[in-house]
Amino acid sequence: MNQVAEYGICNLSVIPCREEPSDKSQMVTQLLFGESFQIIGRQGNWRKVRNGLDGYESWIDVKQFVALEESAYNTFAGHRQVCASDLVQIVTNDVSGAMMPIVAGSSLPNYHQGHIAFGSEAYTFDGEINHPPEADDIRRQLLELAMVYRNAPYLWGGRSPFGIDCSGLTQVLFKMVGIAIRRDASQQAEQGHTLSFIEESDIGDLAFFDNEEGNIIHVGMLLGGNSILHASGRVRVDKLDHQGIFNVDTGRYSHKLRLIRRVID
Repeated sequence: MNQVAEYGICNLSVIPCREEPSDKSQMVTQLLFGESFQIIGRQGNWRKVRNGLDGYESWIDVKQFVALEESAYNTFAGHRQVCASDLVQIVTNDVSGAMMPIVAGSSLPNYHQGHIAFGSEAYTFDGEINHPPEADDIRRQLLELAMVYRNAPYLWGGRSPFGIDCSGLTQVLFKMVGIAIRRDASQQAEQGHTLSFIEESDIGDLAFFDNEEGNIIHVGMLLGGNSILHASGRVRVDKLDHQGIFNVDTGRYSHKLRLIRRVID
């Protein structure tokens, strides 16, 4: 008999997603409030999950999420959603009155006039929201949203303004304008189409950088004017040319340019 698929949704601010089912295992990504997933495995108090946004697989603690009906999951996963756009804001549980901070990029399922609902949970939210923009407004919104993350500390596997990695930064920014891109830099480098020259680039295009072995290890988002936003130590703005990223603080190149991809139609 086939096992019935199970689904869940993050009802905490941010939860760590581990490479292996252990608190000692490295964090490979995070789930933000309102993000849903399919449960594809279990071991003790851990569940192996597949993120509905990008298909990324990891392990999370069973105590850090609530169950979700399949029909609700199918409505949320992979669809354009309203997102929180404040650096941090409060949601209030409608039953208990408990307050909880959520960060920029969090999903707001079934959002309507300040109310959020999923599963058996309901919340009130009075912060700024970001509806997926019209096509001709995406680049402008990306530029505005990018500034929320400036100076956020680098954190391997992070996706929040309080700790984020290079591909987590680009993924969450694009999520907020209604474009789903994959989790890792090497995966994102396979999306969209390649630009032949840096002069063809525009705000919101993604630049990818490789190591000595030719593996994609870094990504950043172009801001126009030969500037790039990327997470390296912290989220920062540096200069970009044909050679790569020129760190304005050290006066040296920090990353070698491999290619530029456009994922905005």
